[in-house]
Amino acid sequence: MAQLETGWNQVLERDLASDGMKKLKEFLVEEYKKGKQIYPAKNEYFAALNATPWDSVRVVILGQDPYHGPGQAHGLAFSVKPGVPAPPSLVNIYKELQSDLGLEPPPHGYLVDWTAQGVLLLNAVLTVESGLAASHQGKGWEAFTDRIIAELSNKKEGLVFVLWGAYAQKKGAIIDRKKHLVIESPHPSPLSSYRGFFGSKPFSKINDYLVSRGEKPIRWNLSQYLSNLDMKN
Repeated sequence: MAQLETGWNQVLERDLASDGMKKLKEFLVEEYKKGKQIYPAKNEYFAALNATPWDSVRVVILGQDPYHGPGQAHGLAFSVKPGVPAPPSLVNIYKELQSDLGLEPPPHGYLVDWTAQGVLLLNAVLTVESGLAASHQGKGWEAFTDRIIAELSNKKEGLVFVLWGAYAQKKGAIIDRKKHLVIESPHPSPLSSYRGFFGSKPFSKINDYLVSRGEKPIRWNLSQYLSNLDMKN
């Protein structure tokens, strides 16, 4: 498996060596042997944790599983690399961002600037087979990401957990709501976004909470960073 950032590695050392993780590794090895295409790439399994080190986490946005289309998944929930069209769920996230904060949707779907500010873009399941949504659910990733959420909840204070959709909200039972803010709404996918995701104003709620704690708000505007991206990649 991919290398893990030092802080996360210390927190999750036992989990990485667990029987469940060993079985998960065996499953993935067998899938590769069968010639199956798995997303994201092996070196990007832990991209979300590496992009947002343990010590810098302030917000957790929880996704379900990686995008299963070619070239989409790169280890950050809801994000795609420069040059890849924004998938429908991300398009709806941008619509809500515009409605909430008045920010024009950026012409890319690369969310790495959010992670640099302490936003952990974590999927509940970290791999998927090409073209088969939810194909790696129930293989062991859920227990691992449960531990991530539990460790964050137990060892930190004043985090914001954003749970979009029933799948993410089930994991919310782990979170100590006396210590952290939990924001819940329907998922931003086209199937459910009109049931309450639109108009939920998660971005302003996050920033209001952070500011109330004397912290810097998240700079959600991605458009101004387009010039720093190589859109040909």
